[in-house]
Amino acid sequence: MSQLLQTPFLHSTTVLRRTPTSLHRTSTPTNNLVVRAKIREIFMPALSSTMTEGKIVSWIKSEGDKLSKGDSVVVVESDKADMDVETFYDGILAAIVVEEGGVAAVGSPIAFLAETEQEIEQARSKALSSSSSSSSPSASHSTPPPAPSPAPVESQPKKPVAAAVVSKHPASEGGKRIVASPYAKKLAKELNVELGQIVGTGPSGRIVAKDVEAFAASDSSSSAGVAAAAEPAKTAVSGVELGSVVPFTTMQNAVSRNMVESLVVPTFRVGYTFTTDALDALYKKIKSKGVTMTALLAKATALALAKHPVINSSCRDGNSFTYNSSINIAVAVAIDGGLITPVLQDADKVDVYSLSRKWKELVDKARAKQLQPHEYTTGTFTLSNLGMFGVDRFDAILPPGTGAIMAVGSSQPTVVATKDGRIGLKNQMQVNVTADHRVIYGSDLALFLQTLSQIIEDPKDLTF
Repeated sequence: MSQLLQTPFLHSTTVLRRTPTSLHRTSTPTNNLVVRAKIREIFMPALSSTMTEGKIVSWIKSEGDKLSKGDSVVVVESDKADMDVETFYDGILAAIVVEEGGVAAVGSPIAFLAETEQEIEQARSKALSSSSSSSSPSASHSTPPPAPSPAPVESQPKKPVAAAVVSKHPASEGGKRIVASPYAKKLAKELNVELGQIVGTGPSGRIVAKDVEAFAASDSSSSAGVAAAAEPAKTAVSGVELGSVVPFTTMQNAVSRNMVESLVVPTFRVGYTFTTDALDALYKKIKSKGVTMTALLAKATALALAKHPVINSSCRDGNSFTYNSSINIAVAVAIDGGLITPVLQDADKVDVYSLSRKWKELVDKARAKQLQPHEYTTGTFTLSNLGMFGVDRFDAILPPGTGAIMAVGSSQPTVVATKDGRIGLKNQMQVNVTADHRVIYGSDLALFLQTLSQIIEDPKDLTF
C-alpha cells in the first residue's frame, strides 16, 4: 500500500501531509526558506486496494487534544472493516473537517494537525476554507457546523471548543469517548440502552452488537422496561418500510463491485458427495479441545490442494496464471450488513488445533470489523458453508482473483447401498465447486474432489 501512496505508510495507519502554510523568503543570497507555521493535513487513507472512500466511524481524539506519534486518532470504516488510523507526528488536533458518520474520498483531508498552540487558529481557518470550498459527501452524512461566522469560534478558548466538538459526536456520552461498532450504536438506540454503561469485549475494548444484546438481556430492573426495550428490537428484525429505497453500505458496495467483476470470468461447476462418518467421529473426539468443523474442513481442503496445485492457482490478467506459493483458505462469514472472507494462511502447514484458535480469533475480529487487509484479501481458495442452516446443496460465486470456491452443504443421514449389496445408513455431505475454466478443467476438479473425499473419509492425517 505504501507503494500505491508513494509515501511512508503502515497498515491501519494514516499519513499526515506536511503543508507549510506560511513561507518567508529571506533576503540572504542563499535564498533559504523559513517555515513559520507547520500545519499538516490528516487525510483519508487507502486501507485496501479497492477502497475509494471511507466513512468516519468515530473520532478517538477531540479537537484540542495533544497527539504523540503512533496515537490512534480516528476509526475509519473501509469497504470491509473498521480500522484505527494513527498519526506519524506529534502535535495538536486543531480542527476536524469530517464529522462522525461523514464520508470522504481517499486522499481528501479529514482533519488538520497544528504543531503548536499558536497555529491552532490558523489551522481552523484552513479547515473552514477547505470544508466550504469542497462539496464532500460527508456533508450529507454528518451534522453541519453551526451557522455563525467563524470569528466567534476562533475567539473561544481551546477547552470550550474541544468540549463543543465532543458534544456533537454521536459516539460520545457525558463527555466520555465511547468506541462502538456502527451496528452496536444502532442496536443500543433501538433497545434504549446507554452505551456508557456497557463494557466492550471487542478489540481494544470496542463495544460490539453482542455486548449490547447481553446488557439488554441482563437488565431486568423492571418487566415493563424489558418489554419496552424488546419491542424496538422485534420491529427492527421483522418490520421494514415497504417501498423505501435503502442505499448500499460501504461493505455492500464492495460486495456489489466484486460480484459484478466475477461475471466476466467463465466458470463451471462440479458436484461431489462425501461420506462423513469418520470425519464426524473425529470431530466429536477432538471438539472438547477447541477444534471446529470449519478448521477440519479447511485443513482437509488444504491437504488436497497441496496435491493439486492447479486448483490453488489464479488468473488475474486473462493471459497467464499463477501457481500460488501458499495455500490460504478463505472462509465466507456473514456479518452485520455484509459478507467477508477471513483467511487461514498456510492451512496445509498449520495443525488443526492452531487453525481452530486462529479461526476463532478471525471471526471475532470480523464481527467487530477489526480485520486487517492481509487477513481477508490473501485467500487462494474459498470455502462457503451453509450446512449449519440445514442447506444440503448450493452454488457459490467465484471471488475475483481466485481459481475456485467450494460450497459446502450439511452432513445428513442418508440411506445408501453398501459394497456388499446391503442397505445401510451413512452421513453424507454434498459440495459444489465453482472454478475458473480458463485455468482449471473438469478433470482437474474431479481428481481434486477424489483426493478430498479420501482425506475426509479417512481423516487420520488431519490431526498431525
